Parts: sequence; C-alpha cells; structure tokens
Amino acid sequence: MDLLLTLDDSPAAPARHPDEDVVAGTTERAALDAYSQITVDVADRLDPSVVHLEVRARGQKLGSGSGFVLSPDGYVLTNSHVAGRAEAITAHWSDGREAGADLVGHDPDTDLALLRVRANGLAAVALGDSDALRRGQLVVAIGAPLGLQATVTAGIVSATRRSLRAISGAEIEDVIQTDASLNPGNSGGPLVDARGRVVGVNTAVIAGAQGICFAVPINTALWVVPLLMRDGRVRRGHLGLSAATIELPRRLQRQLGRDVSTAIRVLELRAGGPAVTAGLAVGDIVLSLDGIAIGNVDAMRRQLTRETIGRPLAMEIIRGGRVESRQLVPAAAG
Repeated sequence: MDLLLTLDDSPAAPARHPDEDVVAGTTERAALDAYSQITVDVADRLDPSVVHLEVRARGQKLGSGSGFVLSPDGYVLTNSHVAGRAEAITAHWSDGREAGADLVGHDPDTDLALLRVRANGLAAVALGDSDALRRGQLVVAIGAPLGLQATVTAGIVSATRRSLRAISGAEIEDVIQTDASLNPGNSGGPLVDARGRVVGVNTAVIAGAQGICFAVPINTALWVVPLLMRDGRVRRGHLGLSAATIELPRRLQRQLGRDVSTAIRVLELRAGGPAVTAGLAVGDIVLSLDGIAIGNVDAMRRQLTRETIGRPLAMEIIRGGRVESRQLVPAAAG
C-alpha cells in the first residue's frame, strides 16, 4: 500500500500571550476612533461654509451642485459646469438659510466659477496647499449629492498630477485623484485635508468606475479667482504645446545645481504654434519660463496670463543632456 506523506518544514507559529490580542484590539480601536474624530471635526468645522446650489436659466432648473464660502462678504467657489450658464442661483445652507447669488465669472478651462452670494458675515473656509498633498493622505469631501445637503465622505489621495479633460475640451492639469465618494451634486464642493483646510474643488467622477474621483487643486483656484474678480473670465496666452509633469533624476538635479525636483516634458506640439516657431521639440524638458522655474504644468499655465500675450519670453530647456535657451512669443488662447 502506498503512503502519501505530507511534510511541513515551516516553523511553528510562536505562541501568543492573550494580553497581546487585547493590546492589538485596543490599538486598532484607538486608531479607528482617531480617524472617526478627524472626519467628525472636519465635517463640523466646514458645515457652515458649504452650500447647496440650485441653478436656473429661462425659468427652468438646470441642475444643482455644491460650493464653499471663500470670504465673509459672500464670495463662493464652485464648478463652471455647475453655474457657468446660470441666470438665477440660490445658495442653501444646512441650517435652513438661503440667499440669492450672482455669477461673477467662470473659467471652463479649469471648471471653476466664482459667485457672490447676497449675504454678509459668512463663515469662510481655511485654504491649504494642494502642491503638498501626498498619495495615501486622508481627505474628506463635503457637498450635496442628489440634493442631500451636508453629506460627508472620506477617503485618501489616490494620486496627484493627473490630467482631466474639461467640458470645454481643455486639459485640466495636476488634478487630484481621490477615492472619497462623489455623486451628482457634489460638484463644486470642497475636498478637505485632515486639518480642515480646503485642498481641492470636487469636479468629476469616472462613469461606471468605483472610487475614481477628481478635484481641481486649490492652488489652481487661487490663481483663477483674482482673474475672475477682475475680468469675469481668464484670458490666457498659449504656447501651442501639451506637456506632463515629471520627476527630475537626482543625478540631473545635482548637475543643474538648482533646488528643483520636477519640471515638464513636452508631449505634443501644435503646428504653426509659438513653440514650433521657437524650435521646441517633443521630448524637451522645460525648466523655466520668463525667469521663473516651472515645476509642473499648472505653474506654466499660471505664467501665461494675458500680460504675456505678444511679449517675448525666455525659456530654458534640457535637450540631449544640455541646458539650452529659446525665446517664445505667446499667442492669445482661443
């Protein structure tokens, strides 16, 4: 008769003292309690600053979304796709207050809109630094999905520096990806860090996917808002190129002798555009524009204000391992 032998050479698991399970369970509960307390504190702190927006045009309801108060005198930030076509806007707070709002301006290319609510003494949010976000960092989304006011979801930063195509067709660069659940009506609400500071403006979800949501960085909004206050829109120069943010190898950082860790790589060139005229090529790495370091695509977009249109700008690039200079003249964007 054949015998089937099973040999187990793995070492025996060390014996556990019952107190170890008690300590582990206590630690896990403490961690969960701390996590819960963070989200509770953030939700309570932001609640007076987040509004549910009802939007109408030609007497018909266009839709709804969310927004948040930037200043006590009534400036509210939301998405362009929420309020950009509005003729009448009403802001609702979770405590039952409501007030009419006017559209100050909007920028479809970043999907941001600025409103002025007809009220004073409002509770404004605290703003954070979206450039400092790290993958895995806790974030909280607050808004009014499907009209359900003061809804809170929590998750993590899944990635940064993503690209997202706006309704206008423009690429929004350096977008935050998160798995904090968003639904229709969350658009325009704040994405907040664990200290209650707004780091993004919730803007989109991937239809049919789970846990893939996006927010426009608050640093982008900080550039757009003053322009909307001044002009009601954003006039930009363009270089006729698309690019992506990249990490610079440490060896290259040392060779450059500069305190820069990121730059942008040219991915596409538009025929006849300023970049082609200046002799740029796909694969060039852009270090600076007009004497200012370009650490990411969003930084380059911020440089291309209306004041740069038609003005020659110096650009430093890396090509073939060498730093070279080019001169570009931005054209008026669309």
